[in-house]
Parts: sequence; structure tokens; C-alpha cells
Amino acid sequence: MAQYNIILPVRNGGNYFKDCVNSILQQSLPDFRLKVMDNCSSDGSLEWIKSVNDDRIEIYPASTPLGIEENWGRITSIPKDEFITLIGHDDILHSNYLSVMDNLINKYPEAGLYQTHFRYIDARGAEIRQCKPMDEIQRAPEFLSFFLMNMIDVMGTGFMMRAKDYDEIGGIPAYPNLLFADFELWINLTQKGFKATAIEECFSYRLHSSATTKSPDVKFQQAFSRFINYLHTLNESDPGMRIAIERYALQFIGFYAKGLSHRLLRTPKNKREGLSVNSFLKQCKSFADTLVPGNDFDPEKQLSVRLANQIDSNALTRSLFLVFKKINPKPVYS
Repeated sequence: MAQYNIILPVRNGGNYFKDCVNSILQQSLPDFRLKVMDNCSSDGSLEWIKSVNDDRIEIYPASTPLGIEENWGRITSIPKDEFITLIGHDDILHSNYLSVMDNLINKYPEAGLYQTHFRYIDARGAEIRQCKPMDEIQRAPEFLSFFLMNMIDVMGTGFMMRAKDYDEIGGIPAYPNLLFADFELWINLTQKGFKATAIEECFSYRLHSSATTKSPDVKFQQAFSRFINYLHTLNESDPGMRIAIERYALQFIGFYAKGLSHRLLRTPKNKREGLSVNSFLKQCKSFADTLVPGNDFDPEKQLSVRLANQIDSNALTRSLFLVFKKINPKPVYS
């Protein structure tokens, strides 16, 4: 039985899916199984993967179309070998990924989570940049601190974990559109030991130019709120995590107060589910008070946040801003 499983959820992956599968099948360490979680693809992806002549491939088709949360949620229900890694259907594993992971696991058998360095690529596969450098070993409080300070690149692809640990914690949590879900998962697994990271660059994570303009803004708000609640749970249950949160949570909340208020501003009011920039900023202050009592946090200390709130408070300026963004979609403030 293969020791490693590569788990690939997909819905209408097109040529990206084919490139992803081909990169997996070209691993220099051949002892693995590729488990494809097809979510009722209608673009020929399912038919194509069925035609690939490789007995390492196992296909788990959904019987009815599922949301992304439900499709990824099926991972806990399928049979798995000792170690698993999850990959987005448009990402690429370099041929050395599994061999590097195998060496890393043998070097640090007591770790709860494993990772390698990686690069970002664009829609055409051209390199955008390398990921930020990572230490070889990180305990959970340090890992969380780096995330809260935006000093580490964390994505859903490229991590390796034990299948029994993944199932024990319930798999990836069902955040809206899985936003922030991967990081909660990685923290939970790191707490089982530590995170070990190989220096080698072993996969490519694809960034699409349309990601910013087409992302569901309200779902970002909802996912952010759920993640804050998760931080509150860590704050209450783990002294080491509490220190990290008290030191860096305000910086994290300020970063997303800015980014998400800007996203909300460019969302038409009838698509916001009752949210306004002002109400969201008040929510951010409430989050800050929950995680770090007695703070002096004020998101409107940032000029661009204050401007966003002022624009959103008036129907005319809000409408003019939306018209302007249609003409010039590039950021106008930072």
C-alpha cells in the first residue's frame, strides 16, 4: 500500500487540471496514490481523468453538485494511507515534491505538519515571485505570530500531514468558500507537534489576475469573523497562543480592517447582506476588544480606512465611487 496520498478536489478544472495531474504523475518518488474528488465537472475533466492510464489514480465523483466546502469536506470520508497532501486543481507539484517530503518526514518524524518552500505563478505559468523564507522548525505560537504579522505565505497547497490527524480534527473547517480555513487547519496540526519546512522549492501556487475583482466580498467578511472567533478560542485555551495573539492580533485586525473595508466599499449595497463599512469597522473594534482587552485600537487611524468610511456613509459618494471603479479598477489608495 502506498504511504502517500495526493488529494485533488476539482470542478471544471480545464487545462489547469490536466497540468496539475501531469505534474503529480511525474513525481520522482512513484509510491503514492492520487485521489481525485470530482465535483460534477461538466467540462470533460471527469472523462479526461478516467482516460488517463495510471493505476495510481482513484476517482471519487460527487453524486450531485456541491459547494466547495462540501466537496473538500468529503476528504474525511474516503480511505487514506498514512500521509496526505491537498492540492488546488490549478497548482503544480514539482517532480521532487514527494522525495523532499519523504526526507523531511524521516528527519522530523515527531512533527505534526510538513511543508516546502514554493513559488507563485500567474495564469500562464510564469513566475511572479518566490514565497517568503521560512524557518526549518516552527512551533504553533511562532507559526501563528508570523501569520498575524503577515511575515509568512500560507496557502492550501503544499502541506503534508498524517491522515489520522486530519480526520481526528475533522478535516478542513467549513469556512465560507474555505477562506481562512486552511490556516486554522495548519495551526491545529502544528499544535500536535511542530511544523517542519524543507528549504527546497517544490511546488507552484497559481495566482489569477481576476482573483481580487471576482472574490465574494461578503463571504470574506463572514470568514474573517469566524477566524477571529477561532483566535478567541486559542486565546482562552493555550497560554503560548495567548501571548502571540496579545502581541500581534491588533496588527492583523488592522490589516484586514483596511483590506476588507475597501472590498466592501466596491460591493453594491444590495449585495452586502446589510453590511456597511462603518458597521464592519465597529465589528473590528469589537474583535480587538475581545482578543486584547484595554487596547487603543482604532481602524480609522489609517487614512485610507477613514476615507472608505466617509465615502460609504453617503449614497452619492458611494455611487460615484462605484462608477469610478468601473472606469479605473486599479487601487486608488493604499
